[in-house]
Amino acid sequence: MSEQKAIEGVIEEPGAKGVTEGVSEERKQAGGAVAGREQAAGAAGEREQADGVVAEREPVGGVVAGREQVAGAGGEREQADGVVAEREPAGGAVAGQEPVPPAPRATRASRPLRGALRWAAALAVFAVFGASTAYGVARLERTDVPGLGTASDGRWDYPELVRPPLPEGRPAPFAFSNKATAHYADLRELVLPAPRGATADKKLAVSHGWVKTGTFLDEYPLKDDRELLGGVFRDRGLRHIAARGWTTPDGTRTRIYLLQFGTGLVAGEVQQGEFAGYDHAPRTLRGAPSTELDGRFPETWQLPNVTHYAYDEPRPYGAEQVRQAYLLAGDVIGLVVQSRKGDARAVPFQQTVALQEELLG
Repeated sequence: MSEQKAIEGVIEEPGAKGVTEGVSEERKQAGGAVAGREQAAGAAGEREQADGVVAEREPVGGVVAGREQVAGAGGEREQADGVVAEREPAGGAVAGQEPVPPAPRATRASRPLRGALRWAAALAVFAVFGASTAYGVARLERTDVPGLGTASDGRWDYPELVRPPLPEGRPAPFAFSNKATAHYADLRELVLPAPRGATADKKLAVSHGWVKTGTFLDEYPLKDDRELLGGVFRDRGLRHIAARGWTTPDGTRTRIYLLQFGTGLVAGEVQQGEFAGYDHAPRTLRGAPSTELDGRFPETWQLPNVTHYAYDEPRPYGAEQVRQAYLLAGDVIGLVVQSRKGDARAVPFQQTVALQEELLG
């Protein structure tokens, strides 16, 4: 009781009123601070609730925003990957490892190309093989190739043909300026040489190469023919006769005569009048009582400026078969005769006539 009074006395003492008011003021401030804190906490709670409401309302729009963010993030990731890919080679180089390029994947468009390349490679292989085979066959001799075992088809081995030189200032026989179609080269050099292995005919193997007119006329067994031809030669100006003969190992006897006249016109008239026949020879040669036109003679062998008339002896033959051909080339008339016991082969006869035409043409 006394203590209460003491307290009241203190309070009622002068100056104690100001202290009391200061304490009250401090209590008010403290209470206001607490209230402020509570208000702030309440406001924060209300804000969190509001944020929750907003968060609940945002999912619909957030789907779109999220997709855009994912796309943006994907682009940034690809850019970032590109940066990393650009940086990796340097790192690999530092580490001493070579980068291994990725193996290209086969596509449908590349399959036809690969097929075409395979076919091209196969064709190239076959081409090389074929070329090598052809080269090997070409280097073989005729007798070494299967199916071509025949060493010869019957042709004779003649030396290389060489025309004699023309005198200086003289034209070739069929040149435009040679109006007489005359052969100005040595006529003896225009007679076909004998093939290799042949034996020269002693009757015709004279040193100077010319023969007398009588030697040529002896090829005709009939006296009337010899006299008629001898008169024609004198009248038409026969200049000379070059001849050559030989016998081959198979027994074939060959005689070649070249008769030269003044001009091609004269020689042509003598040929047509005395030695040209349609289906048989107009004059009978020794050993060939009858003749017929040789239809097996290749016409393609005849040269443009040379004419030939070939005749054969039909069966039955006599002691030997005789083949004959008359040639006309400018101012020269030629006679090629081949005879052989049994039969005279066609191939060497045709070959001999063709080569003689080549020398005269």
